Parts: sequence; C-alpha cells; structure tokens
Amino acid sequence: MFKSFFLDRRWFLWSILGSALILYVTWYKVQIDVEVNEWFGTFYDLIQKALAKPHAVTFDEFLSGCIEFFNIVSVYIIIAVMLDFFVRHYVFRWRTAMNDYYMSHWDKIHHIEGASQRVQEDTMRFARIVEGLGVSFMRSLMTLVAFLPILWVLSENITELPWIGEVDRSLVYLAIISALFGTVLLAVVGVKLPGLEFKNQKVEAAYRKELVFGEDQSNRAQPETVGELFFNVRKNYFNLYRHYLYFDIAKWSYIQYTVIVPYIALGPAIVSGALTLGVLQQILRAFGKVEDSFQFLVHSWSTIVELMSIYKRLKAFELQIDEAIAAEQVPAD
Repeated sequence: MFKSFFLDRRWFLWSILGSALILYVTWYKVQIDVEVNEWFGTFYDLIQKALAKPHAVTFDEFLSGCIEFFNIVSVYIIIAVMLDFFVRHYVFRWRTAMNDYYMSHWDKIHHIEGASQRVQEDTMRFARIVEGLGVSFMRSLMTLVAFLPILWVLSENITELPWIGEVDRSLVYLAIISALFGTVLLAVVGVKLPGLEFKNQKVEAAYRKELVFGEDQSNRAQPETVGELFFNVRKNYFNLYRHYLYFDIAKWSYIQYTVIVPYIALGPAIVSGALTLGVLQQILRAFGKVEDSFQFLVHSWSTIVELMSIYKRLKAFELQIDEAIAAEQVPAD
C-alpha cells in the first residue's frame, strides 16, 4: 500500500516531491486564511464605525475593504483549483503503483474472496482516502500552528468565563477541552464500526462473486443461492445502519451544540462592551480554526472507519504475497 509508491524509484517525483509540493501549497493556503482573519477584524470595525455614526465612513472606503477581500480570495481560488487538479493526478499515480504491484503477484492472491474488486476498487479508494486524510491532517496541524498564537493573543481580551470566573487565556483551553471531549466521545461510540464495515465488504464480495460466475455458468447464481447471499448483505447493512444511528446522534449533537460555546464564553465581554465588532469576529474565527484543527478526528471519523476496512482487505493481499515469497525462498529438501 505504501512501499509500492513511496519506495519505488519510478514514482519518486510524484511520491516524494509531489507530497512536498502538496504540503507547501497547503501551508500557503493556511497563510491566506490568516490574512482573511486579519481582514475580518479591520472590515468589521469599519462596519461598526459606519453604523455608529452616519457618513463616518465613505462609500469608497467601504468599497476598498470589499475589493481587498476580493483580491485575497482570488489568489486562494486559483491556488485551490490548481492544487485539486494536481492531487487528482497524484492519487491516480499512487493507485497505479499499487495496481502494478498487486498484479505482478496476481498468481498468489487471485484465490482470495473478491480479489478482482480489491485490486480494481480498493486501490483507488485507499489512495484517495489516505491522500485526503493526510492533507486534512497536515492542514489541521498547519492551521493550529498559524492560529493558536493568534487566539492566544486575542484571549488577552477575555479575562472571565461565565460560572467559572477568571481564567488566563481561557479560549485556548476551552477549544482544546471541547475538541478532546468530541474526539473521545466519537471514538467510544464508533468503536464497532470498522469491524462492521469490513464484514460488509466480505458479504458484498461473496454476492458479487456468485453473480459473476452466473454470467458464464448456467448452474451458478441460482435463485436460492443468490437469495441467501443477498439476505446476508441486507442483514449486515441493517446492522450497520443501526450502529451508525447512535453514532450520528452523538456526532451531529456534538457538532451543532458546540457552535454556541464560544459565544457563551464571550458573553461577559460582549455584554460589558469590552470588544469591538472586528475583534469579536477575529476571536470567533480564530477560535473556530483552532477548534476545527483539534477536531480532526471528529470530522474524519467516518472516513477513518472506511479506511480501516480497506486497509484490512489489502493487508490480507500483502500477507499472502509475503508468505508466498517466503515459501519460494525456502530451499527444497
């Protein structure tokens, strides 16, 4: 899954240099996010000034602020589009490397249940998901590095939390605690999902295999056999849906309810008039960025579950290949 791409000289430009390019551009996008956060502070202070006193701000000044935002996000859009284009090619090269490796050992793995689907579909999904999760994870780290100091400085304006009292740098600690709570909650609630996803692919493979045999052999894919196999598919899916039900309840409850948390924390400062509208927007955006970075596992858990299932199936391939190669190297008596 990894050595066929990252340890093969043929793919050096894509695997090593390509990964470095993706990380660099991702970091640059984070820096643009920082610029946008600074723009929010200036622009909303301008709005507050305009609303407080008629004609205190000219239309040209207001329009200038809007144009500045347009210039910033235009660069972001161009970079994002080019990065997405490059990443699609990057993922296909990774899939190609995996495909070539598995097909070179096809004689050792073709007997595994659903082998053709594993090579055709799972290599594609594995490369796409690992790349996506990897970039998301690195973006979360980079965002944390960029916005945590900003939130740390902005937290100087917040000296008191409701019901708790004075807490130095309170918003930073609040973001960390909130994210850790959500991560632990979903990890506990979703602990059974990877195994269920793996089982789901096994019953799907058995059903698909029988149908493929039925295309060429009239004595295969008979109604009784197909009905029994599809019943297993149905049973496993319904079991999976049941477990995802309580997982989704926990996930969406956490994501939606925590939206109001920073507003409650900022309540004393807001009602006392200690913040300008611009500073408030900067704090909320910085808090959201830091919290989202710590919530990487929360937002990615469903994808991680899918990846773990795919990993188990492809690992079965690699174990078979390694065992076959080891057997070939054992000298005959």
